[in-house]
Amino acid sequence: MSIQWFPGHMVAAQKKAAETMEFTDVVIEVLDARIPGASQNPMIKELRASRQRAHLKVLNKSDLADPKITGQWINYFNKLPKTKAIAISCKKINEPKKILALCKDLALHRSTSLKPLRMMIMGVPNVGKSTLMNALLNKRIAKVGDEPAITKQQQRHQINDHMILVDTPGMMWPKIHYELDSYLLASNYAIGKNAYFEEEVAEKLGSILLELYPTLLESRYKLENLNIDSIALLEWIAKKKGFPLKNHGVDLERASATLLNDYRQGSLGRISLESPQSRAVMMSSQTHPLKKEKIEDSD
Repeated sequence: MSIQWFPGHMVAAQKKAAETMEFTDVVIEVLDARIPGASQNPMIKELRASRQRAHLKVLNKSDLADPKITGQWINYFNKLPKTKAIAISCKKINEPKKILALCKDLALHRSTSLKPLRMMIMGVPNVGKSTLMNALLNKRIAKVGDEPAITKQQQRHQINDHMILVDTPGMMWPKIHYELDSYLLASNYAIGKNAYFEEEVAEKLGSILLELYPTLLESRYKLENLNIDSIALLEWIAKKKGFPLKNHGVDLERASATLLNDYRQGSLGRISLESPQSRAVMMSSQTHPLKKEKIEDSD
């Protein structure tokens, strides 16, 4: 069953974003580099398209993603009209600084004292928008944290006399169309924890990781058998970590939290859960047929 999460404050955020879009030159859409397709908000696409605004897609957290797959996404996005894509990690001081120059290239008629370049940062929750804004401003303005929907209101900042930056709250959309997207977003903590069961999300994540990155799981959890399903993976993690229950069972809840946290923090290694090719197949079939050999052949 698809996970849905659309808190009330996001309705107001969407309305405010539509108003601000009228006075925006470049939309900076921050995506999670591990799930660039799933972390695209269709409402942002509609708002941007209605005003025909230039578009910079920032694949943040690229230090956690599979670099080969990230390269495929960059090539894919750069083929879209009025769109430029870049992969960065906000943890690296110099990488966010590339963004302002790219925005200027997308709106050559702006960036003067008479016509300042007006940029708006948008994206789903917990992709690093506030961290990026702090990096661009070179000071801590926005509150950041490892939980979704910290920012609740727009924040407008003057970078210099010819650049203006607006940070927006993380926005989801009313109905997530593809079931897999909801699990990918929950795995990447873009959805509030009250909207899903961690065991179900961990099972889905485990099945994908067993298919795509079994050797990373083997290394992290000292697996003795890779021919297992996601339930068996969680049971193994519980046993290896010493998460027993009083009835001699294993604590799958704690094991699920361990797998999710290890993935989110990059402790498993550099992982991408979708490629442009796998996403196209998923959207046409409503399933997730991603195979490792397809990733390797989709250069």
